[in-house]
Amino acid sequence: MHREKTRVVQIGDRKIGGGNPILIQSMTNTKTQDVSATVAQILALEQAGCEIVRCTVPDMEAAKALASIRRQIHIPLVADIHFDYKMAIAAIENGADKIRINPGNIGGPDKVQAVVSAAKERNIPIRVGVNSGSLERAFLEKYGGVTAEGIVESALEKAAMIEKEDYENIVISIKSSDVLMCVKAHELLAAQTRYPIHVGITEAGTVWSGNIKSSIGLGLILHQGIGDTIRVSLTGDPVEEIRSAKLIMRTLGLREGGIEVVSCPTCGRTRIDLIGLAGKVEKLVEDYPLDIKVAVMGCAVNGPGEAKEADLGIAGGEREGLLFKKGEILRKVPEEQLLDALKEELDNWK
Repeated sequence: MHREKTRVVQIGDRKIGGGNPILIQSMTNTKTQDVSATVAQILALEQAGCEIVRCTVPDMEAAKALASIRRQIHIPLVADIHFDYKMAIAAIENGADKIRINPGNIGGPDKVQAVVSAAKERNIPIRVGVNSGSLERAFLEKYGGVTAEGIVESALEKAAMIEKEDYENIVISIKSSDVLMCVKAHELLAAQTRYPIHVGITEAGTVWSGNIKSSIGLGLILHQGIGDTIRVSLTGDPVEEIRSAKLIMRTLGLREGGIEVVSCPTCGRTRIDLIGLAGKVEKLVEDYPLDIKVAVMGCAVNGPGEAKEADLGIAGGEREGLLFKKGEILRKVPEEQLLDALKEELDNWK
């Protein structure tokens, strides 16, 4: 797998690349200058399972705020920089564990040299980021528009700008909102570099559409062994990005832990509020550190038999349900008590 052969990069107290676990990343949507709001959001992200967080640094006030933010959180902090090389240097000086730049838009070779010099002094990794929407005219003309080949060539060119300064503490990120183009670009990039790769589908959309696009794109990329960090980009509460990323990786067998909820789609046999119950169960299990499967099924047909691989489950009946464990029926429970009965089993799980 490509991720097993990538360089190891240290980000704060975490390591990526070289076969280290894929880390889940998100980005705050608060004003970075608002330290209390930004810290509160990062702490919520940490609670959800975020392992790296990125904040935008549009001005010097935001850069200086990083120092206070960094002292109050527990995961590596990445500074997102665009256009002004001074912001990158200030972010490094104020404790950023990594910076994200596009070396092509921060002001020329001398500005890149200044940023790399500051990063080198503190051994801070630089994430080279290229998005399809910001692809340079030269590559648009060369390839006749936005293409996977153009995105990759641009990213490698930017990485080379940093390498010229005798610095290889680099992570590469290439993103597109075109899912299949993004997949192809990652395949091409993985064949041409040994730098760790941060993967994501940019501008994926809302929690509904963004999850579908991200699941398909990231699933195809990660399943090929490509990717050392992951972000699911959603228009909404960034905590949803963490929940989605964890489920994508668990589904691909790349991460263990956490309760998996399976539920049937319901049909005319269903006699309980299975849709509402399934949502409540999914919410209930979030705080349990158990590596088990819980099934919420609409009837006896889809109950202990069809869901016999589940560790624990409910099968609906006429205003009641069967509580079952590892395919064996434990007892009948009135519909209004099913959630409490399930919780009791989880609380006493052995």
